[in-house]
Amino acid sequence: MAQPLAFILDVPETPGDQGQEPSPYDESEVHHSFHQLIQEQSQWVAQEGLELQQREQEATGSGQQTLRRPEGTQSTATLRILASMPSRTIGRSRGAIISQYYSRTVQLRRRSSRPLLGNLVLSARPSLRLYDLELDPTAREEEEKQSLLVKELQSLAVAQRDHMLRGMPLSLAEKRSLREKSRTPTGKWRGQRGGGGVFSCCGRLRYACVLQALHSLGLALLSGLQALTPWRYALKRIGGQFGSSVLSYFLFLKTLLAFNALLLLLLVAFIMGPQVAFPPTLPGPAPVCTGLELLTGAGCFTHTVMFYGHYSNATLNQPCGSPLDGSQCTPRVGGLPYNMPLAYLYTVGAGFFITCITLVYSMAHSFGESYRVGSTSGIHAITVFCSWDYKVTQKRASRLQQDNIRTRLKELLAEWQLRQSPRSVCGRLRQAAALGLAWLLCLGTALGCAVAVHVFSEFLIQSPEAAGQEAALLVLPLVVGLLNLGAPYLCRVLAALEPHDSPVLEVYVAICRNLILKLAILGTLCYHWLGLRVAVLQGQCWEDFVGQELYRFLVMDFVLMLLDTLFGELVWSRIISEKKLKRRRKPEFDIARNVLELIYGQTLTWLGVLFSPLLPAVQIIKLLLVFYVKKTSLLANCQAPRRPWLASHMSTVFLTLLCFPAFLGAAVFLCYAVWQVKPSSTCGPFRTLDSMYEAGRVWVRYLEAAGPRVSWLPWVHRYLVENTFFVFLVSALLLAVIYLNIQVVRGQRRVICLLKEQISNEGEDKIFLINKLHSIYERKEREERSRVGTTEETAAPPALLTEERGD
Repeated sequence: MAQPLAFILDVPETPGDQGQEPSPYDESEVHHSFHQLIQEQSQWVAQEGLELQQREQEATGSGQQTLRRPEGTQSTATLRILASMPSRTIGRSRGAIISQYYSRTVQLRRRSSRPLLGNLVLSARPSLRLYDLELDPTAREEEEKQSLLVKELQSLAVAQRDHMLRGMPLSLAEKRSLREKSRTPTGKWRGQRGGGGVFSCCGRLRYACVLQALHSLGLALLSGLQALTPWRYALKRIGGQFGSSVLSYFLFLKTLLAFNALLLLLLVAFIMGPQVAFPPTLPGPAPVCTGLELLTGAGCFTHTVMFYGHYSNATLNQPCGSPLDGSQCTPRVGGLPYNMPLAYLYTVGAGFFITCITLVYSMAHSFGESYRVGSTSGIHAITVFCSWDYKVTQKRASRLQQDNIRTRLKELLAEWQLRQSPRSVCGRLRQAAALGLAWLLCLGTALGCAVAVHVFSEFLIQSPEAAGQEAALLVLPLVVGLLNLGAPYLCRVLAALEPHDSPVLEVYVAICRNLILKLAILGTLCYHWLGLRVAVLQGQCWEDFVGQELYRFLVMDFVLMLLDTLFGELVWSRIISEKKLKRRRKPEFDIARNVLELIYGQTLTWLGVLFSPLLPAVQIIKLLLVFYVKKTSLLANCQAPRRPWLASHMSTVFLTLLCFPAFLGAAVFLCYAVWQVKPSSTCGPFRTLDSMYEAGRVWVRYLEAAGPRVSWLPWVHRYLVENTFFVFLVSALLLAVIYLNIQVVRGQRRVICLLKEQISNEGEDKIFLINKLHSIYERKEREERSRVGTTEETAAPPALLTEERGD
């Protein structure tokens, strides 16, 4: 260990001879390594030697030798080595930074083409008048390096120059100074300066005004784009006052709004737009609107583009009335061929396919943001030191940012406290027993609600009095809405009796229970619509009835939500609880129940797209009203959660629930209706077919008879659409890609864990080496002191003899 340690201790105390400044075109001389940067800083370390020697003199009195000692009690050489480490020297000197980045710019310029000497600016060439011989050599050397860096930056492209300046660990003022010095005029101005001309005052003023106007225009456009973001200020305010858990509900509502807007755009462009352009002939006079249609969807809304029965089964190239015998219309030859049954079927299918891709992409993106690979463990320090946005200048925006940072710190500290306080074994047993009892009661409630809906729907089918009244159509949606409204309150009472440690777990359990309730009720309703109603409504347009039923469920869900917000939050919390019961605390925002209401409404929308193409527009209006109603009620009637918690994975959970139970269930429902259920013979675009899917086969037969020019389209339909092998192959490839991505993520996490362990081991190795060096230094110092003491003792007798002789 002696030779390696001696090599480590060989640190120069004075800088080497710098010599003549190397040429910028000599890469071997220009390259600066970390070792050279450390040598440039050794003089600064030597100036601090007096202070280090004072610390050493304080520590020499103690003869104890320890394996690990603090840095303040170590010797001068050890502290000098520690101060010369790259992690402590880099960033200390601006000259070292400029020298390092100067070498980088030389390498970048070497990769690109070398500019001609004629294109160089005259002011960039070195001049003897710029040198001051009386300056400090260190400052003069730093200025020379800065001038070389400026010249190298001028030779780079604008993008490379900005990237290089952005990466320099310098202050904003120094970066701005380097940018101004390295900025070269372009176009006409470069030619004028290259020819020896000088900017005139008017030219400079005009150039500055144009740049300022363009800069102001760009800032105005960016501000306008940010202002167009829906509910930007409202979301920041909600996140700052109530935390990320409540904010996740409103972000999820915004995501649902985007899904419905995308689906509505396709339906309007390819189904409703062509049908409005070529309206069919109505079978009779249009009924008079009474106002009750806004709740029932029947009456004058029946013969509109809102429902399935209004759409024609013809090729929409001319106005064509529906024939009495139910046969397909025969358009004129030479018109625009737009097959309405085919467009209706494939537009709905394409809308579901695009929605599926968008939903899966959103879920994957949210998963990547929530479960970030290699996420740092120092999130508290990052939140404290790196969360503030220094571009904020307004008081309102700064106040919102303060609220956001404070709420996030509360959430992080609450999550850390949950990890530090585990529950005992007896407590876990009591918690498991309470959870099991609550789950049994909740499952029994969901089963009872499903049975009640089934019995009541059969009663409505068998009662002929209720079938003839339009107001009686609202009875089943009202009963289902009341069950959906009352059962979650029962689950909430049971959740209050459970000893949950984590508020996140409490929300997840409430979401699962409400989800089971919604799925049981929706499954019963789907059987009621496609099983019982289709058998009862033989000879009638059962598709219109199903579309109107789903419209009534959607409207009734919105009405009951408004009533619950008004009486449950406003009247109870503000009037009864605060004024009568004298309670100071406001109720908390129920995230689980409100999120499941959104998922329930979106599921109704997807179920009714085939029977009511305008239902996404109704859902968009409902979501807009829900956002403003919930935001007003939240700010006025609710308080922040008593136990703050970090909702880092809530958006991913919401999108997952929206994808698999909701979207997948709606897709299965529509596939069964398209492939298995026979359409009505009196209305709709599929009135003459045995199934809706047969419209594609009819089109393929028409193409086969049209000629050999389009013979490839039937082949594509037969082998890519109807063939199940292709579907299984695509599904297998998708599953393989998902599996490979999961394995890649696991491998990355494993490698990151190994790298973190290696970094920790390297730190331990450095501490071990430093402690060994410290022990060697102390042994050498003791040997030197003992040698000096021995020398003084041997030199003392001759001195005494000379004194005696003198006497």
